[in-house]
Amino acid sequence: MKTMRRLLKNPATKALTLFAFAITCTFFALHLLAGQPAADAQPAAAMSPFIDVHVHLERSSAASAIQAALQAMRTENAAKLLFLPSPFTLSNATRFDAEFLRTAEKGHRDKLAFLGGGGTLNPMIQEAMRTGNAGPEVQRKFKQLAEEIIRLGAVGFGEMTVQHLPTSTPFQYVPPDHPLFLLLADIAAEHNVPIDLHMEAVVKPMAILPAWHIIPLPNPPLLHPDIAAFERLLDHNPRAKIVWAHAGWDNTGDRTPELTRRLLQAHPNLYMELKNDPLDVGKNPFLTGGATGTIKPAWLKIFQDFPDRFVVGSDQIYPQPKKGPQRWAAVVGVLNQLSPDLRRKIGLENAMRIYGLK
Repeated sequence: MKTMRRLLKNPATKALTLFAFAITCTFFALHLLAGQPAADAQPAAAMSPFIDVHVHLERSSAASAIQAALQAMRTENAAKLLFLPSPFTLSNATRFDAEFLRTAEKGHRDKLAFLGGGGTLNPMIQEAMRTGNAGPEVQRKFKQLAEEIIRLGAVGFGEMTVQHLPTSTPFQYVPPDHPLFLLLADIAAEHNVPIDLHMEAVVKPMAILPAWHIIPLPNPPLLHPDIAAFERLLDHNPRAKIVWAHAGWDNTGDRTPELTRRLLQAHPNLYMELKNDPLDVGKNPFLTGGATGTIKPAWLKIFQDFPDRFVVGSDQIYPQPKKGPQRWAAVVGVLNQLSPDLRRKIGLENAMRIYGLK
């Protein structure tokens, strides 16, 4: 102890001791704060402008959602957002469709666009499945409604669903080659607009996941195989552009890079959205750390081999949730890892071509 006191009386020794103490304190402070984001940390914007072809809003907050979206676009470096109605059922009292979105977006056509059918065509398909009636009169009404959606200015049909886990909507299932889906493919091809399709990949029958909390359960409580029927839909009209939503967010384990590659090779009219849900990453994510990390080589090779077949579809909801990471920022984390040419194609050019945007 006496030796220590004598050393500290030496100015040089005292300075070195204080410096070492400061370094030690800094080390422990950094260690304790490791992994804790700063309170005012902002998510990284896209390195180049992009179009998000799949975003949502709630009917009750449409006006504030549009304003929030327009404001968020500057943070995101988004050039355009495409709003879709969710794939509603007839029982949903808050459902809406193209006419509602058209009114909500009025005055912002340079920044926003919309798809239609999720609140009208999708319930018709679900009801036809329930009743077994997809006859001539049902098809006539369906076609008339689809034509009206295009007349209102929709740039595509969506969000339609084949097999949808229960979230904001109940569990839904219709075979992809249902007569009304085939009819919609013909209408979409005629007007050169895409169909945005939500479909859980199911190669063979599997038990419904307990975490989905479906009440009541379908009878039998199984997910239906849908890939073979999906390929029949793709083959029905090769001029129909089908955009399969939510690549990178796999709830069954069947939407693998291998299946993705096979389908893209076999069907030139198939396109896919990139989604990276930071709170529910799924079973075949793009990145090594789940929602973060680097792009897995198998996925990167697919993007490079099919650069014209992917678009950004974050599934972001506006106004943005107040807590937690945002979906747009998570998918931008994928986009920013691509080469400039590939990022420009997937982020911007493909959406402009597929949806006929300016």
